[in-house]
Amino acid sequence: MNAPVPARTIRSVCPHDCPSVCALDVDILADGTIGRVRGAKDDPYTAGVICEKVARYAERIHHPERLLHPMRRVGPKGAGQWQAISWDEALDEIAARFLAVEAEHGAESVWPYFYAGTMGHVHRDGIERLRAVRGYSHQYDTICTGLSWPGYIAGTGLLGGVNPEQMAEADCVVIWGTNAVHTQVNVMTHAMRARKQRGAKVVAIDIYRNATMEQADMGLVLRPGTDGALAVAVMHVLLRDGLADRQYMAKFTDFGPDFESHLEARTPQWAAEITGLSVAEIEAFAHLVGKTPRTFFRLGYGFSRQRNGATAVHAALCIPAMTGAWQHRGGGAFHSNSGTWSLDKSRLEGRHLQKGTPRILDMSEIGPILTGDATALQGGKPVHAMIVQNTNPAVVAPDQKKVREGLLREDLFLVVHEQFMTETAELADIVLPATMFLEHNDYYTRGGHTRVLYGPAVVDAPGDTRSNHDVINAIALRLGSDDPSFHISDRDVIADTFARSNFPPLEEIERQGYINRERPDDAARFANGFGWPDGRFRFAPAWQDVARKGYRWSCDPADMPRFADHWAINEATDAVHPFKLATSPARGFLNSSFNQTPGSLRREGEPSVFIHPEDAVRLGIAEGDAVTVGNVRGQVHLTARLHTGLNTGVLIAEGLHRNKAHRGGQGINMLTSATPAPPFGGAAFHDAAVWIRKA
Repeated sequence: MNAPVPARTIRSVCPHDCPSVCALDVDILADGTIGRVRGAKDDPYTAGVICEKVARYAERIHHPERLLHPMRRVGPKGAGQWQAISWDEALDEIAARFLAVEAEHGAESVWPYFYAGTMGHVHRDGIERLRAVRGYSHQYDTICTGLSWPGYIAGTGLLGGVNPEQMAEADCVVIWGTNAVHTQVNVMTHAMRARKQRGAKVVAIDIYRNATMEQADMGLVLRPGTDGALAVAVMHVLLRDGLADRQYMAKFTDFGPDFESHLEARTPQWAAEITGLSVAEIEAFAHLVGKTPRTFFRLGYGFSRQRNGATAVHAALCIPAMTGAWQHRGGGAFHSNSGTWSLDKSRLEGRHLQKGTPRILDMSEIGPILTGDATALQGGKPVHAMIVQNTNPAVVAPDQKKVREGLLREDLFLVVHEQFMTETAELADIVLPATMFLEHNDYYTRGGHTRVLYGPAVVDAPGDTRSNHDVINAIALRLGSDDPSFHISDRDVIADTFARSNFPPLEEIERQGYINRERPDDAARFANGFGWPDGRFRFAPAWQDVARKGYRWSCDPADMPRFADHWAINEATDAVHPFKLATSPARGFLNSSFNQTPGSLRREGEPSVFIHPEDAVRLGIAEGDAVTVGNVRGQVHLTARLHTGLNTGVLIAEGLHRNKAHRGGQGINMLTSATPAPPFGGAAFHDAAVWIRKA
């Protein structure tokens, strides 16, 4: 008999869809299971702190409801009738059905669909090899970053910024449009260091008083979709009161008389009517950042999830360009470093295998696509087969009625590779069991920081689970594609990618756990010029130039505002739909991940909606009442929670609960629109006009 495996602690990486991508210390117990999960103290960004849901990861990886064996549907779609089958049976059927669809409808009728359920590049992006070698329809990745990234690039010309550890060196930290306590706890670590060590002021700007705002020195509660109005009013005050750094702007920006004239009408009084803030609040914020050179703007994703989200991000980014905050350590702005990695993923993604130029379908429009919308299909043929990895569109995608209707089509062959029987898996024809991050090898980039981290396989995969990489390889081989990239291991792919990217050898990175890709401080702060050819930050964004970085238009370019501004294009309230609804992140869930683990379920409770007490009294709604929220897209049943920390006429529903957790079985994204937001598409999750009534 083998001796018991001694308990040990290993270094790993949180794989979930979060900018922090925390470095982890994980206890492996003698029986091969995992114990405590902690943030790595020697990682300067994680700094020993992780969110509570990942700290409870043993609940997830050892959950009794994990999928462990392949299954075939034997009853009607969605009826929950399954037959256990072998991997050979599953893979043979998948290959046969895909080949049949290719033969009858063409390769573009197969649509591999994925997202960031794992942030590991091998097991997230390897599906692109299958897409390339078969000529399947491509995916336009809009659901998370389609609005925020272009908005940021429109100003700086590059998706990168000041090392976020420098928040600890700031005299003021502005956390704009992200509830960091729920979604990026490490932001709070460094912001609170600045407060403790330097007496820095912390400002939180959001659409309701949330856990982050509770810890701030100044909290600004806006109406949804009005961030651009606040930003341009702040710039009006900076110019009016002599707080703008005109010398910096003359050297490093395109600031000129036309933009100054444009801002003359964007007064605090004008913005107060739009935002719901008082004139005094707007002026106080403008004076704080105008008189504090070391102000660090941490721009989140939340405020971009409006129809005007791209222009709002750009407008907020303009403030540190006007104050010259970029000149100082601890000053400037940051959203993501995802444009700075210089990774060569050509072999990983199979670019050498690409057949033709297949159409690119917008992932946020999965509902319209699967229900035959000709525009969403770009005039092409319907989708007749899909393989889904790393995402749960039956919960997370907008316009859920159409998503579900499309996934239930009998002429759609649906394969779902998953860790749990999610709502999407319940509608599949074949369900395949997937590994978790400690059960396979991968590397991870931090959009929210500067390191590339390595996460090794350290525990045995349970049951018959297989990794994303192994499944994609197996399907490709059965389809007759024999490229060497379908024969190598996940570790070999990592080593090859690092070598192509001129990184150190994998063995060296593995010993350290990471490679630091931090850019020099002067480059991160654009001290020698911004990322555009003329080196100037753009107050007048050239959206055409942004489009050339890989985006496609979802509107007429002539419709875009000339300068940073508030763009009033959001879904309008009316007599029937008098409320604006935002679907903000919960603390215990991450999108639809963790919404089956006991600790997260205890924290989040039942699906609920925040409503201002004045609105509740007017509608006869009391705390804890069952309510229905609806619009033209559908209805959702929730529990009312009274909250004074939001504007009247605003509703906030936190978290993506399982659809079945709602009375009636309809989740919150029943109410959100799949219409691509300008300028380049993206889901406006926090921009829905709705009604609410007592159930």
